[in-house]
Amino acid sequence: MVAITRSLSPALVGERLSAVLLAATLGVGLLFVSGFAPVVALHNAAHDWRHSANFPCH
Repeated sequence: MVAITRSLSPALVGERLSAVLLAATLGVGLLFVSGFAPVVALHNAAHDWRHSANFPCH
């Protein structure tokens, strides 16, 4: 049996880390905004998005 080991180059590790940090920042930001936004504002944003995507909502 032959074991193959692979190591990531420092550039790839840095790119992955920055992608994870960006995704975490966006996720926390969305949770923060949706947690403190008025319900009417969230409904209107979702409603406008549905219309812009040609998705029937009524």
